[in-house]
Amino acid sequence: GQGIEFDYCCVHGIMAIREAGYEAIMVNCNPETVSTDFDVADKLYFEPIFWEHLVEILDHEQPEGVIVQLGGQTALKLAEKLEAAGFKIMGTSYKSLDLAEDRGSFSDLLKELDIPYPRYGVADDADEALRIAAEVSYPVLVRPSYVLGGQRMRIVINDQELERTVLSIFKHLPGNKVLIDQFLERAKEAEVDAICDGDEVHIMGIMEHIEPAGVHSGDSSAVLPTYSLSESVVDKMVEITNKLAPALNTLGLINIQFAIKDEQVYVIEANPRASRTTPFIAKAYGVPYLNIATQVMLGHKKLKDFTIEKNLEGFAIKEPIFSFDKFPNVDKQLGPEMKSTGEAIRFIKDLTDPFFRDLDKRRSMYLTR
Repeated sequence: GQGIEFDYCCVHGIMAIREAGYEAIMVNCNPETVSTDFDVADKLYFEPIFWEHLVEILDHEQPEGVIVQLGGQTALKLAEKLEAAGFKIMGTSYKSLDLAEDRGSFSDLLKELDIPYPRYGVADDADEALRIAAEVSYPVLVRPSYVLGGQRMRIVINDQELERTVLSIFKHLPGNKVLIDQFLERAKEAEVDAICDGDEVHIMGIMEHIEPAGVHSGDSSAVLPTYSLSESVVDKMVEITNKLAPALNTLGLINIQFAIKDEQVYVIEANPRASRTTPFIAKAYGVPYLNIATQVMLGHKKLKDFTIEKNLEGFAIKEPIFSFDKFPNVDKQLGPEMKSTGEAIRFIKDLTDPFFRDLDKRRSMYLTR
């Protein structure tokens, strides 16, 4: 699952930390850690990832630095308090992490860099959201900032639904701003995972989603490498990644999600951290990307210091795993909010494989508001 995948990231990051001569301390309340990897770190604190617990550990251990890019959105959200408390964040700085996470500021950066993105506006209240939606035109994607798994993201088609959605976000996520995006109907989606060392960018992998844009990336089946995108589209995604990662002052990992419609490439969002596809790509290509990224975050090595050889015959498919049988009352329709509980990897020789052909045939069946 997502927790297990990020546990994979943590474990391989810890191995790199220890290789660099540091004592590695992990804070992780994932039961999978205790059952399989309890002895990888020099010290393991099996504690909830809440500031109240974390700050006591940090005050006791007084670490040289803290890595937040290997713990998913949960760890990333603690970066502000870590910096305010005087702890050094190794890798991408809090300022850059916050820029990528703040939907409005990030869209402003894309505008500065002349990188295409869906039309958008940022709302502080329901009236402003209605005004922005009228300018952008329905359907729109409503997104709060700083959330995990697409929490409370919705595709809405009219004023009544928009007002209800926005008021719910402000009620349950007070102090959060809401981004109103133009929703690109029937667009394809793809994502790039990369490592940036401040000077150079290495593209780890480009995955093409089978389901259309609008289904959360965690719920989409995805193919590595791409299978239907044109060469010009792939080249454009690489060009944007090489421009955007340094602009965000990325030091370590970054995941960028794209929507493609009529051969035009749009940036949906960027996450300067290990994504759920980072370990997938590392396993598929047989490259220790988490080790490499961690050494870059520590500042000990540059990308030019590594020899990277990818080994993949055919294609690798990320297959989401759902647990609907255990939660019979949960809405099974897919949309922008994540519902999968894990993923599996499936290797195929070519695109004539029956499993892939069945997935591709059903690609448009799963998108709902």
